[in-house]
Amino acid sequence: MIQVCLNGPRSAADHAAVPMSPGAAAEAAARAVAAGAVDVHVHPKTPCGQDTLSARAVAETVTAVRAAVPGVLVGVTTGAWAETDPERRVARVRAWTVLPDHASVNWHEPGAEEVAAALLERGVGVEAGIWSGTDGARRFLGSPLGPRVLRVLAEVTDTGPDTARDTARSLLGALGAAHGRPLLLHGEDGGAWPVLRLALELGLDTRIGLEDVLLLPDGRPATSNADLVAAARTKRP
Repeated sequence: MIQVCLNGPRSAADHAAVPMSPGAAAEAAARAVAAGAVDVHVHPKTPCGQDTLSARAVAETVTAVRAAVPGVLVGVTTGAWAETDPERRVARVRAWTVLPDHASVNWHEPGAEEVAAALLERGVGVEAGIWSGTDGARRFLGSPLGPRVLRVLAEVTDTGPDTARDTARSLLGALGAAHGRPLLLHGEDGGAWPVLRLALELGLDTRIGLEDVLLLPDGRPATSNADLVAAARTKRP
């Protein structure tokens, strides 16, 4: 499975094709799915371009993307940078009027358990984000919510092209059986393509998109999320 991560906390200043509005996210999702993505991860934005968990932004973004890719699961972020106060983050989730199919929760962040519990109470699938270089794996393995998550996002933050694969293997080792949940392995920037190749070699789900990397495997700038998804599909072993 290849998930497309459309924008992340990036902005148009990072790349002209980063979708900032619900309409742009919908168009980018449609093209990425046509290129081979089967799941969508998107960060709803404020009019100023900041990530947000507001009910209005989540509703507008999820509704627009769903209309563009009917039948495809659509997820959002709950990253602490979008709402720094853990209690307010939970309140935001409970105020959503349109529910995504899933939402990522970074397990090393304060309040992760409470945010995940609020999502599960509302019937939203949880993607447990476990970042390398954090205590996320330890916290997740000790969590009673672990067996209930949709999948585990093994997120390699090592951007070194020559070291990211080893960091990925260490992260996978730390996760062990991961409560028996499916694993999605991905990297970022210089580590994105080496980690994607490793994921495919290991038969794991993965993701690609402008959130994670702006360049194609040969170093040329990607023109779009669809461009990255198409390149990922050619990397299958």
